Amino acid sequence: MNIADNPLLLPFNEAPFSSIKNEHFKPAFETAITMAREEIDTITNNTDTPTFENTVVALDYAGAQLDRISSVFFNLNSAETNDHIQKIAQEVSPLLSEFGNDITLNEQLFARIKHVYDQKDTLTLSVEAQTLLEKRYKSFARNGANLAEDKKSRLREIDASLAKLKLTFGENVLAETNAYELHLTDESDLEGLPESAKEAAASAAKSRDKEGWVITLDYPSYIPFMKYATNRALRKELSIAFGSKAFKGNEHDNQKNVLEIVQLRHERANLLGYETHAHFVLEERMAETPSKVIAFLNTLLEKAKPAAQREFAQLENFAKAEDNIEQLEKWDGSYYSEKLKQKLFNLDDEQLKPYFKLENVIAGVFTVAQKLFGLQFEEVFNVDTYHEEVKTYHVLDADGNFISLFYADFHPRKGKRGGAWMTSFKSQMMKDGINERPHVSNVCNFTPSTPSKPSLLTFGEVTTLFHEFGHGLHGMLANTTYPSLSGTSVYWDFVELPSQVLENWCYEKEALELFATHYETGEVIPMELIQKIKDSATFQEGMQTLRQLSFGLMDMAWHSQNPSAITDVKAFETTAFSETSLYPPTPETCMSTSFSHIFQGGYSSGYYSYKWAEVLDADAFEYFKEHGIFNKEIAQKFKEHVLSKGGTENPMTLYKRFRGQEPQPDALLRRAGLI
Repeated sequence: MNIADNPLLLPFNEAPFSSIKNEHFKPAFETAITMAREEIDTITNNTDTPTFENTVVALDYAGAQLDRISSVFFNLNSAETNDHIQKIAQEVSPLLSEFGNDITLNEQLFARIKHVYDQKDTLTLSVEAQTLLEKRYKSFARNGANLAEDKKSRLREIDASLAKLKLTFGENVLAETNAYELHLTDESDLEGLPESAKEAAASAAKSRDKEGWVITLDYPSYIPFMKYATNRALRKELSIAFGSKAFKGNEHDNQKNVLEIVQLRHERANLLGYETHAHFVLEERMAETPSKVIAFLNTLLEKAKPAAQREFAQLENFAKAEDNIEQLEKWDGSYYSEKLKQKLFNLDDEQLKPYFKLENVIAGVFTVAQKLFGLQFEEVFNVDTYHEEVKTYHVLDADGNFISLFYADFHPRKGKRGGAWMTSFKSQMMKDGINERPHVSNVCNFTPSTPSKPSLLTFGEVTTLFHEFGHGLHGMLANTTYPSLSGTSVYWDFVELPSQVLENWCYEKEALELFATHYETGEVIPMELIQKIKDSATFQEGMQTLRQLSFGLMDMAWHSQNPSAITDVKAFETTAFSETSLYPPTPETCMSTSFSHIFQGGYSSGYYSYKWAEVLDADAFEYFKEHGIFNKEIAQKFKEHVLSKGGTENPMTLYKRFRGQEPQPDALLRRAGLI
């Protein structure tokens, strides 16, 4: 294929989605890898003495074309995939893994970097430049640059295997999600479901050329059924289908993949001189060591468990009194929690949804960003997108200067994985004296509109939108020199601070009144509903905290010990959950086999960071509350010291510069009502 015919190999600013065909990807990757190798060769063959500029900086900008192609392709593989794209992903992932190893195991390149690193005390570098040098040297040392040749060869084999295993894991979860449907033809089976959920189920059936209603394992379909359907047997069927994804002994089973992934990660860590995978990962985190993470999780567990047990007993008693339920099961949890919440607070999602029309919530999060950071959002219609549902916006500052391009993709589709995430199609950086501005995307899976109703969000979906938009702001407001330190390129247990802190505005009257208006009448959300949202915010907080801690502790169980003796995924998981379990076990289900965060995504040995970041965000929001939630001065400090700085300095240094002190865990416990 001629380069001139491949849009991915021509210079582009906005991703040229409509011109890209599947057959363009593999040749584009191969050509871009060759180009990047040539850029690396230029650095290593340079006969001048290694300097920070000609080696470290040159390396940071090398492979820019490959980075852009990768961001376009892997985002499509998450948001708009098909069999062909998945096949390409399996083919190119080992090539990328091999190329990454070729860089970190390149002795000439490492020798040049080490030469500069050894002179670091005599160089007059900016703080950001010092961070880049330190990060670059460690990335080589931590990825095998000092290994003997035979060990380097084994490292390459491990990395290639892991790249494929992680992809296969994700494909299996998606295939299992898509393979299941609960097809109902008797309307009585939908008893308890709100009209909006019934209508969505009817639409799902119609799209499959079926009569009646279809419930799927996609969150907008699954969650309302589990929360409202009175038919306990169907809740059980759906719950087990959801919990047994990739755990059925069929072609999409992930048990073997889980064991192989953890074993290879452990072997890799040992090769590099680390005790376990968690020791390797946490060296580059605020938390630093597995023992600190486990101590942190157990401290929260100590505070949360008594509350969780009280809440669970309350729920058991309520279910017994309501429906004579002798044994509360997992498929009863959401249903009776929702009923109890309605009884205690006279509040349910269906009351709130009319006030959260998607377009209004988007306008609301934009207004919050405008009031805090002076940003303006203008929808544009001439930017190429990968699907007709994707909306695009120009983000401008208060003076009308271009800050970022923003893509928003909000509804489930067959080729789109579940969940919600922020991603980037172009990084911010300073290049040739020009501040290249980022292209940022938010992808979610919200309830779509139906023939009679617009897309109305649950309150949980509202907080999800604010959460992902917080990540988006971290990307949009990036203002650093080097691409590898820009935006969300920060320690993993710091990356959730901007996203989680923004969720707090969803609970504040001053913010809600900006956008929470009834989609039919235009009435602003009544104060009594706002008060109920606030009052119910800590409802079952002990149980919610226990759930998050259980995931963090299981992640550490998989990754902070030698896994070679583990042969039974389910048995191991059951032991890991033993301190946090409230419900009776269900033998048919297993979480690990679909726990994409740690086995496909980047959260291995990092799931604790959600709780870690909650400590940061609760402490940060207390600072806002003390001075007013739209206080410009505090917002400017947050923008200047956190959002714009990326990974240019140690995150605790940045946080203390913003807050004036280290974060206080008590802020989280106060907010959660646990102290």
